[in-house]
Amino acid sequence: MSSSDSRGEVEVLDDKYQVSHQQQPYGEKEKNGLINSDVETITSSVDSVDSKNPFLDPIVADHYRQLYENSKYECRSAFDPALEWTQEEETKLVRKLDFRVAFSACLMFAALQVDRANLGQAVTDNFLNDLNLTTNDYNTGNTIFTVTFLLAELPSQIISKRLGPDIFIPIQMCAWSIVALSQGALKGKASFYATRALIGMIEGGFIADLVLWLSYFYTSKELSIRLSWFWTTLSIVGIGASLAAFGILRLRGHLELAGWRWLFIIEGAVTSAVGILSFYLMVPSALQTKNKLHPKGWFNEREEKIVVNRVLRDDPSKGDMHNRQPLTPRMIWKSLTDYDLVPLYIIGLIAYAPTSTLGAYQTLNLRELGFSTFNTNLLTIPANVIHIFLLLGVTWVSERVNEKSLVCLIVPIYTVPLVGVLAFWKGEMISVWPTWAVTTLVLGSPYIHAILVAWVSRNANSIRTRSVASAVYNIMVQLSGVYAANIYREDDKPLYHRGNRQLFGLAISMFPILILTKFYYIWRNSYRDKIWNKFSAEEKQDYINNTTDEGNKRLDFRFAH
Repeated sequence: MSSSDSRGEVEVLDDKYQVSHQQQPYGEKEKNGLINSDVETITSSVDSVDSKNPFLDPIVADHYRQLYENSKYECRSAFDPALEWTQEEETKLVRKLDFRVAFSACLMFAALQVDRANLGQAVTDNFLNDLNLTTNDYNTGNTIFTVTFLLAELPSQIISKRLGPDIFIPIQMCAWSIVALSQGALKGKASFYATRALIGMIEGGFIADLVLWLSYFYTSKELSIRLSWFWTTLSIVGIGASLAAFGILRLRGHLELAGWRWLFIIEGAVTSAVGILSFYLMVPSALQTKNKLHPKGWFNEREEKIVVNRVLRDDPSKGDMHNRQPLTPRMIWKSLTDYDLVPLYIIGLIAYAPTSTLGAYQTLNLRELGFSTFNTNLLTIPANVIHIFLLLGVTWVSERVNEKSLVCLIVPIYTVPLVGVLAFWKGEMISVWPTWAVTTLVLGSPYIHAILVAWVSRNANSIRTRSVASAVYNIMVQLSGVYAANIYREDDKPLYHRGNRQLFGLAISMFPILILTKFYYIWRNSYRDKIWNKFSAEEKQDYINNTTDEGNKRLDFRFAH
């Protein structure tokens, strides 16, 4: 996609000049409450017809050139406000980025998902009985993993920002793969809990770290689509892992080891290989691709300039910190106390509970329904296939119509009737195939995670808030996993009517949450419009040049909804 065709958000951020603008086709700006400033200096380059390049104004260009120098931005030497390129050049370059960056990110995420999901396959091979664990012990293990995972989110983001994702992510992967492989030697409850804690602690923050790395190479609109590929990998891995487990678990008894032990050993070794490979796959930035592993680098000089300038024209704030610059305590605190992002955090806390609960118990429930170990793993595949199509579809529609809140309503519209069937199922006997069919459809429900991650990023409106808010949002998602893992209880088996009624209530709650979120941002934008429209041209100019308001607290910023 060409930067000249992008309708993504352009954010011009810094202490003196800070303008936020969402590019829209003519006729849609007033409808969405976006500003049309009559300020003729800095904002003229942003609100004009040619606003795709905010550096056309010499004042803005000079200012950002100095800002990038002061921040020691690693790609500052490639900054060129006058650089032009063709659609053909950019299309070819984006394809190269997709292979070098997006594909590598998906491969690394696949390794993460293998070690997060293989516990579900292990329980189909008498994992709990072999270790003398109960369903509640299994719940506790999942809870320990989720708690340590979420507690590591923010610290991991801080470390990654200091060391650089290209260094920290490979270290993370190699470290957790060792622990994942060691699960093949589990002896009982204590070792099960210990490995769950260690894996969660090491993996925590990995997703936010990887998204940060992706943002170095893609524009905002491109990023949301690549994120949908990112989470599509989750379902593809689910299919592959189920097929692999079908074969690996047949090794039960070989060398006197249980099948689930072979599963952890083999898949842990695979993850370790990907972790080592990631040292080769990742580079610090577009201008830092030449090294011992890449003697020729990824790009020629012109390609380097196009990669850097297309990203900066989409979001000039991406150069106001360098890729080894840490977040200060003050920056972290201001980002943590940003109340305007709370509605999005609430969505993350509620939206995925039904699928989290059913997903954690899918294989265990199928075994209890009477399916064999091998058929159980095969029966998990249809949910992943449905998940892929609905994830890509809902993300594409959201970007296509430039709408988030209302598009996300498809989740409760889809899940409420299905979870209602499970919650109010009549009789005491289990209807095997209907139960599997309904559960499969719920697990394949539209996944709005890619939309929410991009939404948080757009409404953060600053580098420091974007970094911290991504971690906080993921913490909310992990918190939902904590309570979701404990909704199904031993005394509620086998139909889990009580637990499913709780999931039904959570699914219904998404209707008012999403609607209120939209109205909240509409109200915030309208409130700012009233103040901003009362300003004269001189007052607007003075505000832009001298205000102490920062990030999304600026009067000239409008929230996406």
